[in-house]
Amino acid sequence: MAARSLLTFLLFLSSLFPAALSTTFTLTNSCAYTVWPGLLSSAGTPTLDTTGFALAPGESRAVEAPSAWSGRLWARTGCGYDSNGRFSCGTCDCGSGAMECSGGGAAPPCSLAEFTLAGSGGNDFYDVSLVDGYNIAMAVLPQLADGAAAADGAGCAATGCSADLNGPCPADLRVSGPDGAGIACKSACEAFGKPEDCCSGDFGTPAACRPSASSMFFKNACPRAYSYAYDDATSTFTCASGTASYLLVFCPTTTAIASLKSTVSGTSSSPALPAVNNTVSNLGRSRDSGSGWPYAPSSSHASMSSAPSPIALAVVTAFTWDFITRRHWLPPS
Repeated sequence: MAARSLLTFLLFLSSLFPAALSTTFTLTNSCAYTVWPGLLSSAGTPTLDTTGFALAPGESRAVEAPSAWSGRLWARTGCGYDSNGRFSCGTCDCGSGAMECSGGGAAPPCSLAEFTLAGSGGNDFYDVSLVDGYNIAMAVLPQLADGAAAADGAGCAATGCSADLNGPCPADLRVSGPDGAGIACKSACEAFGKPEDCCSGDFGTPAACRPSASSMFFKNACPRAYSYAYDDATSTFTCASGTASYLLVFCPTTTAIASLKSTVSGTSSSPALPAVNNTVSNLGRSRDSGSGWPYAPSSSHASMSSAPSPIALAVVTAFTWDFITRRHWLPPS
């Protein structure tokens, strides 16, 4: 009886601690060149085991995150060490001077994958954002427990941007490398700094801040990616917490991600979108300026209500100790 009671109690106890579980992010480099992923935890969430590393072409690396983690991931390009041993990158540099970003955010322009795990309603929230500009194509592909990606319309849908925007980037937004080739594409906020482009000042509400010609360049190319700060309705995706891991692919092939359509080549196709949380607020996205995540995760999808309170932890701990001491953990043989 004691063993059965203990098992029942442990099952109940495990249900109180969903945050003790972890979620796997697998980062895969499908580019023809090396990329250097950067990882940043948002305020109030644990740091990950790594904040930056190199990925050679065709290489993958798995990173574990606590289930209530919130943060962003990106790919730096054109990286190397100078004569003094300082590490820096041509795009998305995090300013740490080392391969590990160590709490530094990505300098725009930069394509970003953003996650809030175990958020409100028992969901993970995720998106690919071009609000801070673009430097590389990327896709987020949720992987269900059986290893298969979920179908569109059923939640856990793929999102991202599979288009190469560095070539067609407008001249007033283009960032060029030493050889003159485009290596990144600025957002209008980064390029011009106008309140209407940055969704700031008098334009700091969803009603006042509307898509611009510049943001529509990104939206037409990548319909599922964020193009400006209030682009929530078509750009925030959900997956039931604990049901999926996440594959993040840099330079995804169009055949692998057929649902991520664009109009860059002149053909328009808008993929069907799953139900999303339209109350998500992303204030401050385009004002990051490479300093990390300057705003607290206070929007609806960033709720940490799934975590047990300190009082609940104390009560459960005391009950567990009493149970163990009274039952001696296992019944006598």
